[in-house]
Amino acid sequence: MNKNHWLLRLAALLLASYTLLAVGVMATGAPGSETDPLVTLSYLNDSFLPQLLGKVDEKLDARDKALADKLGEQVAADKKALAKQYGVTDGASGTADSFCVVTLSEGQTLSGEVGCEVLLRSGTASCVATSAPGLVDETGGTTLNGGEALAANHLYLITAAGRGVRAAAAEVTLLVRGTYTVG
Repeated sequence: MNKNHWLLRLAALLLASYTLLAVGVMATGAPGSETDPLVTLSYLNDSFLPQLLGKVDEKLDARDKALADKLGEQVAADKKALAKQYGVTDGASGTADSFCVVTLSEGQTLSGEVGCEVLLRSGTASCVATSAPGLVDETGGTTLNGGEALAANHLYLITAAGRGVRAAAAEVTLLVRGTYTVG
């Protein structure tokens, strides 16, 4: 019987310890509060998820801005490189190692430096020169004097300063190689 008392006392002691432990845990805080380590669905939906999504949105916005800035820089660099390679200019003058497209409005004049080449693609234009010869027609093997009309798809060479092409139509498209100004 002595043996049974020890077992009974041990069981009562374990039961009392478990009860004290359970009461202590329940006294630490209500379920779902900041002091309770239990994660509830309402905490996830009301607190954690909005915070997480807010941080994700901030990171995505920062990344989008960085990518947009990088893309803008790359586009500007590519545009500059292409303009340099093909002689395209935003202004009214340029220098091209290869042919570039120049569009003139009626009355505008393209003045080229010596060695500049001009090819009339569309519209009508005339030679601007104060003395003969105005332009050398490389295609036809002839010369043009001031006021004479350029022939479409003929290549003209400017051999002296003060020479150029004046647009006689509403829109004239030229291919130009060399240094020129539009005025």
